[in-house]
Amino acid sequence: MKPKQKDPVPATKDAKAPATGAKGWLGYRPEIKVLDCTIRDGGLMNDHRFTDEFVRAVYEADVAAGVDYMEMGYKASKKIFRREEHGTWKFSDEADIRRIIGDKKRTGTKISVMADAERTDYHEDILPKKESVLDMIRVATYIHQIPAAIDMIKDAHDKGYETTVNLMAVTAVPDSELGGALETLVNSEASTLYVVDSFGNMYSEQIRALVKKFQHYAKPAGKQLGIHTHNNMQLGFANTIEAIVLGANYVDASICGLGRGAGNCPMELILSFLHNPKFKLRPILHCIQHTVEPLREKVRWGFAIPYMLTGCLNRHPKTAMDFMEGDDYENIVRFYDDVIADQ
Repeated sequence: MKPKQKDPVPATKDAKAPATGAKGWLGYRPEIKVLDCTIRDGGLMNDHRFTDEFVRAVYEADVAAGVDYMEMGYKASKKIFRREEHGTWKFSDEADIRRIIGDKKRTGTKISVMADAERTDYHEDILPKKESVLDMIRVATYIHQIPAAIDMIKDAHDKGYETTVNLMAVTAVPDSELGGALETLVNSEASTLYVVDSFGNMYSEQIRALVKKFQHYAKPAGKQLGIHTHNNMQLGFANTIEAIVLGANYVDASICGLGRGAGNCPMELILSFLHNPKFKLRPILHCIQHTVEPLREKVRWGFAIPYMLTGCLNRHPKTAMDFMEGDDYENIVRFYDDVIADQ
């Protein structure tokens, strides 16, 4: 009996999508950009210990699929985080990125990294754009870190990079403070402000209200909006659609939803929804089959009741992640009792 052969290298020809002028859901907005956060967000599930082969397979899939950006990982401070305790993509050094993509990037897919406010030695670790293969620096900040984030955004902009900002844990920010935070951020050099569902607890009504509030500040300042969701309530895809309908043009997704805890909006779903003929689904499916799904033997991500519970209680998923790593991870009633008692 002949052994099964793997699928050939992903083809890049998919069925044609409708023209831009098509009406209703059959149309598409060519200005929408898709960012793959598989390695960065997924790295939170395995201490960023992806092999070169895994990262390269994701990169090759993104290039073939026409994905606009690939986020390689974090630019974390080596003074705060020890190299021996974390994988390569916690730090995303220039040499490591070049080892994956080569000194000359393919056309199409740009490369980004995320830099956490107050956790990045950005003056030293983020090189001038002319010395790097990176295209975009994404700054993540909690509301109390915004002054530090503003300095990081300016530094990256002055070095020649595209810049965006993710305001984290926005559901924990009092409405009276959110307006002031957004007013400050739209006056920065960041070109895009991201609505971030950090805890995966938002429903469409909350996404709608937040996007409209962000737009109130961003649109007059000429800024774009982005959306980054988590799937704790199985609404990552739906909430991403809601934000797109309301005008978000930068969209985060991960292959097979690979991301922290319950994961992110799945790339395969969002590319299918957008209808833009430049996006090709087959390379992503190939990567799922041969690269991402086999990882489930070692890494457990995706929707699970403990993640649902932290989501509906507006809690950081860390307690659920710790529980899922324990021997008693099937005892969801005990977990529920524990988190309720801790409210």
